[in-house]
Amino acid sequence: MLRKSGFIVVFILLVGAMAACSSNDNEESSAEQSEEETEAPEENTENQENKDSVENETNEQETEEEGNEEENTEDQEPAYYIDEETAAIHPIDDADENVVLLTIDDAPDEYALEMAETLQEKDAKAIFFVNGHFIEDEEGQEALKTIHEMGFPIGNHTYSHPVIPEIPEDEQTEEIVSLNDKIEEIIGERPQFFRAPHGANSDHSREVVKEEGMVLMNWTYGFDYFEEYQDADKLKEALISGEAPEIDINYSLLQPGANLLMHDREWTNEALGDVIDGLRDQGYEIADPNLIETLE
Repeated sequence: MLRKSGFIVVFILLVGAMAACSSNDNEESSAEQSEEETEAPEENTENQENKDSVENETNEQETEEEGNEEENTEDQEPAYYIDEETAAIHPIDDADENVVLLTIDDAPDEYALEMAETLQEKDAKAIFFVNGHFIEDEEGQEALKTIHEMGFPIGNHTYSHPVIPEIPEDEQTEEIVSLNDKIEEIIGERPQFFRAPHGANSDHSREVVKEEGMVLMNWTYGFDYFEEYQDADKLKEALISGEAPEIDINYSLLQPGANLLMHDREWTNEALGDVIDGLRDQGYEIADPNLIETLE
């Protein structure tokens, strides 16, 4: 009986041990599974972080490439120069001669930003000639900053748009230099181009412009300040053809190197996109003013 009882006890102990092992195995399996589940999110997080890192590096590279393209344009050797007597733009060496230069005076008034956006959409450049009385308030200053940041050169068009030869020499100096100071204060650099209101210079203003390191520039043709062409359709046709029969210009002023004068005006803003297209349709490229030879 004792042997039998002992056998039964041993049997019970063996069964209990087996059950304990089975329980431990299950617990270990559950623990391992739990660890795997815990580790899985970490792996997913690492994968997401790697993906985000790659995307960030790609975006940074694209931004850097865009910046480099702009820097490359600015670092290029001049391809054109302005003839001070005729205001035409001429190629240097083997640069394309079938180009025209676009310029916009009296900015930034009401439409300069829209005109800058149109130019950008058309992948075209222009010089924006600024008046000081348009950049006295915050709105005008922000507009100027935006136009400059879009890559458009800023020119000096005097502070208050006077007829230069009709004012004293000290006032001529003030009109030019004070505007350069104001523009530099806003965008961090001084203008490299100057255009006198009404195209009227004096010997003194020419000297001041030279001392300030600016290229003096008038224009070869422009019609949007004539009453007859204060209409988008008429103006478009005149600028594209170079002819303005309503003011007795019955021959084309459009030729290689033409320097087109436009203004910050509603009708000019409306016509601008079609003017760019029309000039290109005739085989002319829009010159990049960043490639014009300057004095500095």
